[in-house]
Amino acid sequence: MRLIRNIAFYFAFYIGSLLITSASLIALTFSVEAFRRRVRNWAQWQRWCLVNLLGCELVLEGAPLEEPVLYAIKHESFFEAIDAPALFDTPSVFAKQELFNIPLWGRAAASFGLVPVAREAGAKALMQMIRSAKALVADGRPLVIFPEGTRVPHGEVRPLQSGFAGLYKMLGLPVVPVAVNSGPVYHKRLKKPGRIIYRFGEPIPPGLPRPEIEKRVLAAINALND
Repeated sequence: MRLIRNIAFYFAFYIGSLLITSASLIALTFSVEAFRRRVRNWAQWQRWCLVNLLGCELVLEGAPLEEPVLYAIKHESFFEAIDAPALFDTPSVFAKQELFNIPLWGRAAASFGLVPVAREAGAKALMQMIRSAKALVADGRPLVIFPEGTRVPHGEVRPLQSGFAGLYKMLGLPVVPVAVNSGPVYHKRLKKPGRIIYRFGEPIPPGLPRPEIEKRVLAAINALND
């Protein structure tokens, strides 16, 4: 039964992803709002496949804030990266530069307002990234970052990327840490039924020293570790 569920999931999700991504780019030529709805549809489609084909449950402990903040999310699988437009209202996600080279998806991501992160880039590129992020915040959009910089196996704690503290300082925004435990259910190729939980931590004010902000965020995003 688990194998059958996985076959159904992969077939439905990837065929749906191709159709929705193509539809989003077509919609972009007519309306930005229609384009954004299609992007949200992609995240919602993943949720539908997760619940109805894999037999999983999605639980939210807490909720996003109404004002723009920087959400620092635990990264255990592709699930939470794809799910961001369903979880937040038109979020702008900091994403690796290489992802923008993916056909169709890369163009859609750039048009949606994702912020490319070139890890080896110099100060000029970093300042451009900050300016882009601040413009998105001024437009009322929340920012989303995966501060570990890569997927981390469930239960494992790794230091945050050094750039996170610098970004926190330059943006001057409160940080809301979000724990998620998608790894055991979603990370492996053969996915399994289970419960994926989002746990929203208390907002952390701007202006804290680097050791303190890193310590508080690291503890909060790992709150669901077994």
